[in-house]
Amino acid sequence: MGDPNPKLSPNADTETSPSTSSAPPPPPPPRQQLSLVQPSNKKKHKSIKVFRVFRSVFRSFPIITPACTFPYFPSGFPDGNKVSGSRITGTLFGYRKGKVTLSLQENPKCLPMLVVELAMLTNVLQKEMGNGMVRIALECEKRPEKDKTKLMEEPLWSMYCNGKKSGYGVKREASEEDLYIMEVLKAVSMGAGVLPGKAEAEGQDDEFAYMRAHFERVVGSKDSETLYMLSPEGNNGPELSIFFVRI
Repeated sequence: MGDPNPKLSPNADTETSPSTSSAPPPPPPPRQQLSLVQPSNKKKHKSIKVFRVFRSVFRSFPIITPACTFPYFPSGFPDGNKVSGSRITGTLFGYRKGKVTLSLQENPKCLPMLVVELAMLTNVLQKEMGNGMVRIALECEKRPEKDKTKLMEEPLWSMYCNGKKSGYGVKREASEEDLYIMEVLKAVSMGAGVLPGKAEAEGQDDEFAYMRAHFERVVGSKDSETLYMLSPEGNNGPELSIFFVRI
């Protein structure tokens, strides 16, 4: 008697060998469930002291004194140590020999509001931070009055670090790796450290460095915004400011 296999066609002349049958591909590994939420549109206004932070995190790196000047800003730098604006969470991260990414969130539990890949290697930024003062300026051209593009929606920026042009900053959508880092750091409000990387997949070093802090976001006009790094009062370390300017 023949084999009554209901899965085989009754018109088939030959049996399909198990070795040549096309088995369905294995299911992909489950992706890590993200618990980050959409940011709200609320802005909390406070008066917070700007100070220097995180010198100890970078103490193992040599100090380099950059020979450069500050870029020109029509409105100038703010006077005094106190500024008023909305507090947001900023994270600088990347492989030590790869480019730094800046991620801005309403708070550590929210999805990123802005992700910008900076024209600077992570280990270079760490050395600049070791010097004790870092000013990053992201500049682009002014748009016509009728153009309603918001400042933080600009896709491309000329980047300066302590007055020295270093290339271009590029706005992009958050990648899976970006979201993974934000998820891992969800419980971290401020701090710095190293996370395991994907050296076997990326072909890069396996140290993924990050630094997270509160930033005071000050809007000067529709063509200028500034982020000032914040830290508990009395903590000494390097100061970081990031300027977004249309000129």
